[in-house]
This record gives sequence, structure tokens and C-alpha cells, in this order.
Amino acid sequence: MKVLIVGSGGREHAIAASVKKSPKVDKIYCAPGNAGIGQIAECVPIGAMEFDKLVEFARQEEIDLTIVGMDDPLVGGLVDAMEAAGLRVFGPRKNAAILEGSKAFSKDLMKKYGIPTAAYENFDDPDKALAYLETAKMPVVLKADGLALGKGVLICQDFEEARAGVRTIMQDRKFGDAGSRMVIEEFMTGREVSVLSFVDGKTIKIMSSAQDHKRAQDGDQGLNTGGMGTMSPSPFYTKEVDEFCQKHIYQATVDAMAAEGRPFKGVIFFGLMLTEDGPKVLEYNARFGDPEAQVVLPRMKNDLIEVAEACIDGTLDRIDLQFEDNAAVCVVLASEGYPTAYEKGFPISGLERFDQAEGYYCFHAGTKKTEKGIVTNGGRVLGVTAKGADLKQARANAYKAAEWITFENKYMRHDIGKAIDEA
Repeated sequence: MKVLIVGSGGREHAIAASVKKSPKVDKIYCAPGNAGIGQIAECVPIGAMEFDKLVEFARQEEIDLTIVGMDDPLVGGLVDAMEAAGLRVFGPRKNAAILEGSKAFSKDLMKKYGIPTAAYENFDDPDKALAYLETAKMPVVLKADGLALGKGVLICQDFEEARAGVRTIMQDRKFGDAGSRMVIEEFMTGREVSVLSFVDGKTIKIMSSAQDHKRAQDGDQGLNTGGMGTMSPSPFYTKEVDEFCQKHIYQATVDAMAAEGRPFKGVIFFGLMLTEDGPKVLEYNARFGDPEAQVVLPRMKNDLIEVAEACIDGTLDRIDLQFEDNAAVCVVLASEGYPTAYEKGFPISGLERFDQAEGYYCFHAGTKKTEKGIVTNGGRVLGVTAKGADLKQARANAYKAAEWITFENKYMRHDIGKAIDEA
């Protein structure tokens, strides 16, 4: 069969690597892809938001299955456009992708159906938001309602910071139209855990847990980024946590979406906070996490194509989802200055080391193939992933492999997975 993957980052590279392992697949395309994806798939120069061109390409090439990796096209309705053209596609429709597309919607959904989350209020008027903040308990969390590449969340320690945050999100529109509405949320403390799941509209199957590291600098300092590294499984995702979430969060979310007339098919990403009062939902995403996919998918035993098709067909209950009894850690190699200003176009060396290294992966995020070879082309450049018998071994392997790669202005955190020492 022919498979088209929509996206251009490390997540899509990880998806492509998993798809390549399926005996069902003869040919992989990726739109638009990147230099790493181009080594295992044919990259097509079509942007993820060019719906008409994507539909036309899928028709012309007789694509059997399209996998949408990115949030923007999902929230924008690419799945609907492809289904309307009679094409088979993995991912939620627009009316279900709103679970990620609007934080106000997802908070209201959780409130209505009793799914544990932080207390909150929604605002579309900056003056009303400021009036609310004058009496709010600090610290608070401000969230741009729409998509903001994982960066539209501000943690404010006092009223002055919060007032500046309202200006940033709603008045200066630093995150664009995502800031036309805003959620003000109570600040929760605890361990953060990411849990990905496959969903077919009624049945949900949980993947192995993971733990992201969002801040740019060591010690969880600096600005929020799209993710500087991750580990799987999370040492803090215990059997007790899983039992609570299975009972109060996972199936409850799937049932709530169905009850709202928005049946969800695809991947739901649960961002959880393990508080003193029990696990609570921080956020939902409507697709594989990035870089969570880079540590979860390499550990999955199942054929990704079989699972995706079961989600589409509503037969996920027949799938026995299994993961290897090991661990994986991903260290992101970024451009110095990310997530604000950085230079790109620097040649990358050492990539060939991964070709013969069992259990080691180098997922491309911001790369481009040029006459000089493969060069940096983004803030997050590469995701170096390694497996190990346990998290400590996987972490040691990942940092060893991160040194195989060199490029000018290379930057990485040195404490990815350090929390395992505290578990």
C-alpha cells in the first residue's frame, strides 16, 4: 500500500520510521518532509495547510492511507477534506480536533463531564481578564486559547507579571489569533506526565507513558519551547496513577467527545499533572506529541498501520497494544538561541553513525538537504533517541549518541531524564 504522511518535523520522521517497518507498506510519501524523512520516503513539496493540493496528490497517486502528524491541518479540517474526497485518513475530524484547537473548549468539556483539571475562567476581553486577576490567587497560568506551537502558556508569579502576560497574549497578540481568547487557570504543582493513546471513537488504548522537558535551559529554566527532550516510560506514572486515569480521565474523555457529537478517531495526547489531590489534566493534544513520539513509537511492538486502520474502522478493541519492556530517552539538538532568535544553514556531520547503531535513532526536525549536504534549518534540529534496558541506561546512551553529531551553534540541555534519580 501507499502511505502519505503530512508534516515536516521529528514527530513525522518517527512516524515514517514506524510506517517503514510495516510489511503492508510499499511506498511512503511525506508532505513536505525534511532531509531525514527524505532518506526513507519521497518528500513532496506541498505544505501541510495546502489542503486542495494534498487531496489532489493523494488522488493522483492513489494513496491508500494518509497520516496527519501536525496540529494545524487537523484543527483546520484536513481530515474532513480528505474524507469528502473519498480518501482514507488517520486523524480526528475538525469538530474533534477542537479538543486541542481550543483550550476554552477542552476546559469547558472537562468541567461539564467531571474530568479532573485545574480551576479556570475563560476571557475574550482583556479588561475583564485584568479585573479577575486583581483578586486571583497567585501564581496563575495564562493560556492562549488557540494553537501556539506549545509556547502560548505563561506562568505568572504575581499580578504585575500577570498583567504583562495579558498584554502579551491578548493585546500585543504575540501568539497571533490564538490570543483572541485566553484561559486563566489555577497554578498546579506536581510531576508532569505525557500519555499518548489511540482512539477509534469509542475504544481507547493507552500507549507507554512519557515525560517531556519544555524549558529551554537546564534545571527547567528559560523559555517554554516545543520540547527539548523526553523519556519513556515516566518513572512517576505508577500503577495507581494509571488505574485512576483509566477510571476518571481516559475513557471519560472519549465518551464526553462522543456525547457532544464529536467522536474522536486518532491520537489523544493527555498532558497530566500528578498533584497531591491526584492526577489532573493539564491539556489535550489531538495528535502524537513531539518529541514524545520519538521515544514511544520506537518501543511499540505493533504494526502502526494495523493500529491506525483499526482506529479508522472502529475495531481498536481487537488490537492488543504492546510495548517493549525497556526505556528510551530523546535529547533534542537545537540551534543556539532557540526558541527566540537563531541562525541556520550550518552543515551537520556525524549522521552516518546512526545507520549501523542498533537501538539508536536520529530523528530530523529542522534540517534541509543542500549542495553542502544536510544543514540546519530550524530551532529544533535533531532528536537523538536511544533505547536502554532501563531509563538510566537509555539516558547514558542518548547523551553518548548526542556527541556523535556536530554543527555550528549546536545546543542541548544536559539534564534530560535527570528526574529518574529522584524516582
